Amino acid sequence: MSYRVALITPYALSVYGGVQEQALAMSRELSRRGHDVLVVAPDQHDRSVYDTPARVERYGRLFSVPANGSRAPLTLSPWAARRALNAVHRFGADVVHYHEPFAPLLAWSSLRAHPAAAVATFHRSGDGPALRLSGPLLRNLATHVDAWAAVSEAAAATILKAAGVHAEVLFNGFEMERFVTTPRERSPVVTLLYIGRLEDRKGVQHLVGAVRAHNARGAEQWRLVVLGDGPDRSRLEARAGQDRLILFVGAVDDGEKRAWLRRTNVLVAPSTRGESFGLILLEAMASETTVVASDITGYRGVVGNFGHLFAPGDEAALEKAISDALVSETDESVAAAKEHARGWSMALLMDRYEALYADARRRFQDAK
Repeated sequence: MSYRVALITPYALSVYGGVQEQALAMSRELSRRGHDVLVVAPDQHDRSVYDTPARVERYGRLFSVPANGSRAPLTLSPWAARRALNAVHRFGADVVHYHEPFAPLLAWSSLRAHPAAAVATFHRSGDGPALRLSGPLLRNLATHVDAWAAVSEAAAATILKAAGVHAEVLFNGFEMERFVTTPRERSPVVTLLYIGRLEDRKGVQHLVGAVRAHNARGAEQWRLVVLGDGPDRSRLEARAGQDRLILFVGAVDDGEKRAWLRRTNVLVAPSTRGESFGLILLEAMASETTVVASDITGYRGVVGNFGHLFAPGDEAALEKAISDALVSETDESVAAAKEHARGWSMALLMDRYEALYADARRRFQDAK
């Protein structure tokens, strides 16, 4: 059975982020399955064309708001929230799928109006003052949701504590085939890759330190390529000094990201905290690239025995993990990691969500 599905993300598509990437990937998979899809996001000035057959609507002025050790690109406009609700009405949605439904402010009018079966996915893990202080509001908004999902056990525990909601634990999914569309290339120089925002909790300062310490010893040199931007960029560039083997590329689009994943030796994810699910690790595995990641909750379960973990913030341990990864990589280990990543495919995830959509529609109809 086909549905008209509205996907609402509180975070702007114009700023790279895991939630935004998840919403776009879902829109592509739902469209492939014959569903009619609308994506609603903030940033009224965004005129970009995104890689999806879905209709994309953007409302509200964009703000960068501190959240969970990062900065969230969202709108604080009640007008934008009302326009989002109007878009859902015009679309005639059978299901409204909210990503991070409690994040201000785009989804709130639609949540309160409850115009169709409502499914919510919670991505965030970790406590914070915003969640602690807004409990009554969150509990009220939660009454307008028909089915709940979380991307990890940590995210499920967070929303249970904040709003008393028991969410089904699913996962973040990704489209395996998109990560092998460019040729596999290897540079003569060992290349390490970081992808993400440049902020303290991401631990990039430790990666820069580990690479500089390794190269200073005169061993086989490592090149570090940093994809992404953020408030710590100038500080990280200063720490890198004039080292020509450390390259800050800035923010890139999805195609460029996938191309870099195919031409690098090791993807390094050095976050120290605040990660609910390490989707980028699976994307690297699907790209046939070896993974090194900090040993934190959001990464440990994703990596399993198919990557190399190190103590977060420990530069010596990070350097050793990279060395071990380079030495131990084989065709068999790369193939095993790729097969491991297949368990998180977007196709498998949307099988689960289609069942959740059907459950939500039944509950919505029964409540009328």
